[in-house]
Amino acid sequence: MLSQPGAHRLDDVHARRQQFERDGVTVVQEPGRTIVREGGGAFIRHDENERFRELGGNLRSERRGEEYVSVYARRDGGEVLTYTDANGVLLRRLRRFPDGREVILIDNGFRGPPRGFAEEVVVLPPPPIEIAPDAYVVDYGAADERLIYETLTAPPLAPMPRRYTLDEIRYSPSVRAYTRSVDIDTINFDTGSWAITPDQAQRLVTVAEALNEAIKRNPAEVFLIEGHTDAVGSDVDNLSLSDRRAQSVATILSRDFGVPPENLTTQGYGEQYLKVQTQGPSRENRRVTVRRITPLLSGPQAETHRR
Repeated sequence: MLSQPGAHRLDDVHARRQQFERDGVTVVQEPGRTIVREGGGAFIRHDENERFRELGGNLRSERRGEEYVSVYARRDGGEVLTYTDANGVLLRRLRRFPDGREVILIDNGFRGPPRGFAEEVVVLPPPPIEIAPDAYVVDYGAADERLIYETLTAPPLAPMPRRYTLDEIRYSPSVRAYTRSVDIDTINFDTGSWAITPDQAQRLVTVAEALNEAIKRNPAEVFLIEGHTDAVGSDVDNLSLSDRRAQSVATILSRDFGVPPENLTTQGYGEQYLKVQTQGPSRENRRVTVRRITPLLSGPQAETHRR
């Protein structure tokens, strides 16, 4: 059942938020999330298993050496295994089919131990954009099914130099810029809320169908759902709010439309990437964006082989 509109608001988070200084950085902790101000920027991390808990079903966790593994039981008899370190940082995620076959979805191990935020930021030259602006960033409400599917299965705009970790993708706008995206502008979040009403949830049907078709063709596909806010409020509030908006959309896509949760990942960006340049309230800026990051995670050779 979808949450009621008034159930998910920042007011509920404020009372349980704690802030402290650690090793020269400001850390803000709240249920399921940690926000860190470091090196002139701020970023948010969330509990990688919270979305699976929201979906119900069997989720068990255990410690294996220095790692923690959470096993989510799929309805088809398969499993999703999510490995994190002691700080909850995602190390890898894989899907195990009922017949024992495994598909690696995310593997961050090739870059060594987790690093600080500044070390995860990758700077690439701008990609060559040889398509129309409205095909590079697609407005969901104005697009047809064909364009949505084409956008969410398209290769990068240019060959990628290498593969990237999930955190490098999350924190590097110049890396994400190599992929096309769909702005879901039909979900109108209220100020300070990440709730999605049932009638608005039904507007996700077209993007859900595109995601399901893409994943059916390639079970290793991974899509990033980005949350955004307008410029009203503090940066901490907006990071928390945007991250929760992204998770709300991901949860509904899985719960209501059957999109496999393991093929989705989420990240909040607060007010960093305004669609409409205004410091005032803006529904256009309170939005969610979806993009295919499979070729960024797997690298150029894997993408060439797939195609």
